Amino acid sequence: MKSGWTHRAKRIVAVTGLVAATAVPGVLPGSAHAAPPTPVTDHCPHKVKTPPAVDASEVVQPGATTPPPLPVPKPAVGGERLAGCGLVADPAAGPVPPGLTSAGWLVADLESGHVIAAKDPHGRYRPASTIKVLLALVALRDLDLDAVVEPTVEDWSTEGDSCGMGPGGHYTTRDLVTGLLMVSGNDCANALARSLGGREQALTKMNELAASLGAHDTRAASPSGLDAAGMSTSPYDLALLYRQAMRNNTFREMIAKPTYRFPGYPPRPDIPGDKPHPAYDMYTTNHLLLEGYPGALGGKTGYTDDALKTFVGAVQRNGRTLVIVQMYGLSVGGSMYWDQAKSLLDYGFRAAPTVSVGLLVEATPAPAASTPAARPEVTQRAGPSSDSTGSTSVQVLIGLVAALAAVVLLLLGLRFFGSKR
Repeated sequence: MKSGWTHRAKRIVAVTGLVAATAVPGVLPGSAHAAPPTPVTDHCPHKVKTPPAVDASEVVQPGATTPPPLPVPKPAVGGERLAGCGLVADPAAGPVPPGLTSAGWLVADLESGHVIAAKDPHGRYRPASTIKVLLALVALRDLDLDAVVEPTVEDWSTEGDSCGMGPGGHYTTRDLVTGLLMVSGNDCANALARSLGGREQALTKMNELAASLGAHDTRAASPSGLDAAGMSTSPYDLALLYRQAMRNNTFREMIAKPTYRFPGYPPRPDIPGDKPHPAYDMYTTNHLLLEGYPGALGGKTGYTDDALKTFVGAVQRNGRTLVIVQMYGLSVGGSMYWDQAKSLLDYGFRAAPTVSVGLLVEATPAPAASTPAARPEVTQRAGPSSDSTGSTSVQVLIGLVAALAAVVLLLLGLRFFGSKR
């Protein structure tokens, strides 16, 4: 969505609590001379469920039911102060940056887990493509990075951002996860979900992993982050997920790439005169990396009409690494979203390492599933093999007993005939 003062922008102002004295045509409230207002969430409008949808993306199919909101954990995960829905900050860290348009945000030390400050940390918001961090974690855990995937029509026809997969192309899992993180390819998300056993199986694995990490505000309802009924996460949860992801060396390497050469595919047979589609250099959507922001380690962007702008990323400076999360925000006149990210990071680095209003919890991530439903090929191989081993052992034992009996009988016979001589 552009930053124009449209009917949708007016509705966003009403929902989030943004207040402005005047509306300037073509610009969302706020200008280069005045910081835009910050959404008011002190009354906990998103404590149980996400903001109202602005379109029909979450309307379920006839006969299906809308998933109920996730239970709200009590006490709040990470500490009681994080149960607050407004600004949660320590005055010792100094003033919070003005002009932050995100309804929910969080800044934390990635290593110690100390939450430096947050706003509506456990508010339920739609993740948009930041949920791809969770999909990447599952893919890196369960899939062979060198395995080759052939795309389907559903892959290259998926709505939204795309890496550019095409018929007849061949892509490794590494290509797909890199494209998923760098350019937010929904075609890559669809192909990875298929490799994980299908959409529903992939979502089950994603949600099980999130729950095992303590991310209880999170429900993935689509692998890509496209809006779907029941989709939910929070600034706190995204920080947990990203912290876990940054402990994976392969993820850390992929998310830090500013460019990557993505494979092409041959001419499409269904398009007369089509020419080969060569490999190309894709560029990350993370402007902190592209602009050379000092210490940027990578991050994941997201946007849908219902989620608005979202971002999670990490920056290292002077031996300290911070993670920031922004949710349900906008770029406005005089305060672009990347400028807001930088101001949050600068604020976090100014705070003393001892400043803490809560903690990112440590939890044991869910292991790769080994149930028949999750990995049928393993179960099918293991079952007959186990039965066959037991059966073979019995047959060998019987054979040995029979051979021994035959030897005994032979010896007895020789002895009998020898006594007759």
